[in-house]
Amino acid sequence: MKMQTAQGNPWTQFSGPNLGYVTELYERYLEDPESVDPEMKQLFEEWGAPVVSAPQGEGAAAAVPASSTDLNVLFNAVKLADSIRTYGHLAADINPLTDEHKDTRRIELSTFNLTEEELRKVPVQYLCPDAPAHVRDGFEAIQHLKKVYTDKVAFELAQVHDLEERKWFRQQIESTNYYPTFSTEQKVELLKRLTQVEGFERFIHKTFVGQKRFSIEGLDAMVPLLDILVKHSAELGAKTVNIGMAHRGRLNVLAHILGKPYEMIFAEFQHAPSKNLLPEGSMKMTTYGWTGDVKYHLGADHNYKDDADVTRVTLANNPSHLEVVSPVVAGYTRAAQENREKPGIPEQNTDAALAILIHGDAAFPGQGIVSETFNMSQIRGYHTGGSIHVIANNNIGFTTETYDSRSTRYASDLAKGFEVPIVHVNADDPEACVAAALMAVDYRNKFGKDFVIDLIGYRRLGHNEMDEPMTTNPGMYQLVRKHPTAREIYADKLVSRGVLTKEEADKLYEDNEKKLKELYEKVPKKDENPDIIMNPPKFVEKELPAHETGVEAEALQRMNRELLNWPKDFNVFKKLERILKRRENVFEEDGQIDWGHAETLAFASILKEGTPIRLTGQDAQRGTFAHRNLVLHDENTGEEYVPLDHLEDANASFVVINSPLTEAAVVGYEYGYNVFSPETLVLWEAQFGDFANMAQVMFDQFISSGRAKWGQKSGLVMLLPHGYEGQGPEHSSGRLERFLQNAAENNWTVANLSSTAQYFHILRRQASILKKEEVRPLVIMTPKSLLRHPLAASKASEFIHGTFKPVVEEPRLGDNPEKVERIVLCTGKVSIDLAEQIDKTEGLDWLHVLRVEELYPFPKEEINAFLSRYPNVKEVVWLQEEPQNFGAWTYVDARLRDVAPEGASVRYIGRRRRSSPSEGDAIVHKKEQARILKAALTRDED
Repeated sequence: MKMQTAQGNPWTQFSGPNLGYVTELYERYLEDPESVDPEMKQLFEEWGAPVVSAPQGEGAAAAVPASSTDLNVLFNAVKLADSIRTYGHLAADINPLTDEHKDTRRIELSTFNLTEEELRKVPVQYLCPDAPAHVRDGFEAIQHLKKVYTDKVAFELAQVHDLEERKWFRQQIESTNYYPTFSTEQKVELLKRLTQVEGFERFIHKTFVGQKRFSIEGLDAMVPLLDILVKHSAELGAKTVNIGMAHRGRLNVLAHILGKPYEMIFAEFQHAPSKNLLPEGSMKMTTYGWTGDVKYHLGADHNYKDDADVTRVTLANNPSHLEVVSPVVAGYTRAAQENREKPGIPEQNTDAALAILIHGDAAFPGQGIVSETFNMSQIRGYHTGGSIHVIANNNIGFTTETYDSRSTRYASDLAKGFEVPIVHVNADDPEACVAAALMAVDYRNKFGKDFVIDLIGYRRLGHNEMDEPMTTNPGMYQLVRKHPTAREIYADKLVSRGVLTKEEADKLYEDNEKKLKELYEKVPKKDENPDIIMNPPKFVEKELPAHETGVEAEALQRMNRELLNWPKDFNVFKKLERILKRRENVFEEDGQIDWGHAETLAFASILKEGTPIRLTGQDAQRGTFAHRNLVLHDENTGEEYVPLDHLEDANASFVVINSPLTEAAVVGYEYGYNVFSPETLVLWEAQFGDFANMAQVMFDQFISSGRAKWGQKSGLVMLLPHGYEGQGPEHSSGRLERFLQNAAENNWTVANLSSTAQYFHILRRQASILKKEEVRPLVIMTPKSLLRHPLAASKASEFIHGTFKPVVEEPRLGDNPEKVERIVLCTGKVSIDLAEQIDKTEGLDWLHVLRVEELYPFPKEEINAFLSRYPNVKEVVWLQEEPQNFGAWTYVDARLRDVAPEGASVRYIGRRRRSSPSEGDAIVHKKEQARILKAALTRDED
């Protein structure tokens, strides 16, 4: 049916909508020949441009080599083939319980006015050039396309815009190259795996009646799917596979993917001692803190061995906040991909590590952090070469039907906005699940992008094993209770095909059950008197060492010169160049060092000591307040230059990244990165401290409590700009009170600093403990107006000697201890505001001020030592600029009463209790701030 034209044009036989559509496609073809389907490209190459009407004049009747009927058949056949590729998923057999939602209209011959006889005349290459050899004509080509696009695996690829990717998918699907040929042995092994999965769940169900386990039943094929994701990734070079998932099916994944011993899981159900059941070898629990967590939140490490190669498989610890683990695991993976042993941006090998993120079907579209994590997937500071997402699709969320849990047809539709390919697969067909897993890994490794497997099944029991789903979902559960298990379906299939006998299939189940019973017999008896003390280890309880963190003068001078030594042909913006050049002689003159300068010197000294640094945040390169400028830009070319990448003798990487406008996912990512690279100083900076509340779940569930729950160490640093300057309720408060409320068991350090030397020393102290057992996160309420304030700047000599001081005495007061009757304690910016007023006020010999720089752990001994010098103190005052129910007051109140001298009162000076953290009017703010400072410096009788 190949069309060769003389003076006529085959396109003239088209009319109406068909011709308009062809003309539109041809315009796209002229712009980019690869932008149209291969079949249409071939037609344009052979027939040329479509015309609106038949040629007129002499020669117009020259032979058109086919009738208009033939041409319309061909074009309608091409449209049908394209429709099957695009909409075949709507008619696919992907729901195990029902086919009532199938829509076949877009794949029917009648919809395109075609018959079988007509299609038989259409050459295969116009419809399916990648078809197998047995496909001989157009009708068989259409039947083949229906088979591959509407079976137990269905594809949504229209959102994938890249032409090379689309071509790859078409070749893989239509040649069926992605679908493996299973040997008899492989089929039996697959049945054994399903038997293990089902047998494990049923054994627990009848042995530990009524206990929660969040069963995998209905999605049993997820385990063999994960088997293949891990195995095939390892075959392609992955040395690390990180898995994040919520509670559904987690115990089964721990047992069968991570190798957690059955008897250890049984012991946890029986509330019996379990740690001694962990054998020496390839599996390591990562879940022992001192307060612990429920068993379906716990994670583990497993060394997967394939021949001589070993791949580390990690299941991340995860709270019940479902999707929040996704960016944490992405951070794990980026850290595992990078080499941080050289200066500059770390070298990244995306083939070395893979993230597998398992989602719930209600949570995937419902939790915004999923979208945040997708958005980071192709950003240079966060990409990991593609994550593989598996939606554990029960077709229900808790007790909520799909029509009440999302606005889209599929749970996976969110991914379309990020051009992510989606494969829907019927969870009752384990072979189809294996094929989907192979395609996912191959795509990810070839194109370095995310991939979604929508594993569609059901939930055999209620949300947990104590729920009765017939109460709320009777329609669905009437179907579920009649439906055979995936193991039963696959066993019947293999028996019917002669792969094994029914007796052999039954024996597999019986042998597995016998093994489970034998292992259960090894479980110790219930511990009737468990240890309920749950104290942290000694190394956690002890305070951080106060060792010297100063840097030799010569070393600081040399670093300072290097940081100002950019290439001669590099044109720094003139205004910024003048600002930076002011730093040149600061050490020779013992000059003042501002906040940004102090931070840069701290980073330089840390890098020279071999500690890598990763700093991220919104506008982190410049700094929200234009104070940092770690990345210089040539004002003529836009070229970047990072002085910290060019330090002599540095042997550690440095990277500073402007993050997307996201807090929750970025904080989770940096926490994960830090957990997987504990030797790295990882810092996250909020644009304003107030914005950190968007990441509250990360602070609550991971950073503050991860060590107590799971034994998971972190040295993450959080920089939260905080201070009241009349900028309104969203640009004032870093919510200091929330971090102090979560402070216990030395879980983190919370600081609010008043000088640049203090910042320098606390960063260096944090870097020094990263590899030690006493490591803990560091929360700093960083300044805004103090960034360039002369009273906050420290002399150069303060960086050469010394260490971080938890408390700092106000240098302007306290000459006569006998006269001091009031001690004012304060923290952060308000201490500088107070110092300014002290300079303007006379007759303050009755007053002294102590700045509390480290709020948690509370420096009780240092404050006691200070107070002991003043024998006549009548009152201890806590001064803060935050409202009384914000800031540190509710935290320090009882602690100050504990240290106050006998007979001295303890009271508060600051704003009244308020629902909003700050005034919205700058003039009102100044008046209120002046009132507070005046109250602190005025005797009551005055």
